[in-house]
Amino acid sequence: VQLQASGGGLVQAGGSLRLSCTASGRTVSAYAMGWFRQAPGKEREFVVGISRSGGSTYYADSVKGRFTISRDNARNQVYLQMNSLIPEDTAVYYCAADYTTTLKRVTSRELDYGYWGQGTQVTVSS
Repeated sequence: VQLQASGGGLVQAGGSLRLSCTASGRTVSAYAMGWFRQAPGKEREFVVGISRSGGSTYYADSVKGRFTISRDNARNQVYLQMNSLIPEDTAVYYCAADYTTTLKRVTSRELDYGYWGQGTQVTVSS
């Protein structure tokens, strides 16, 4: 599967952005999906994941209550709605796919994700 993330940009603190991840080559319904981010000078970190069915999600503590992940398997897309953005959210955001036969699986482990998109920059100004 090939993944392409989009929707990044520059936003003021307190604002919102919606990222999209479009899959091609194979149906996204076969994959649990995740979003990761990497800030300048820092290691890539897990943000949120969603199971194949969409029924299970797992959020990093730093984004709970502010970010929402969703998926539309019919459109082969996954979304990340980011609200109440803060400067610390500034990073390159990557979508990733975890091929799994388990409908409810969702993982935060980077090594479990075998497919990655190219990343989209999110910059939050103070």
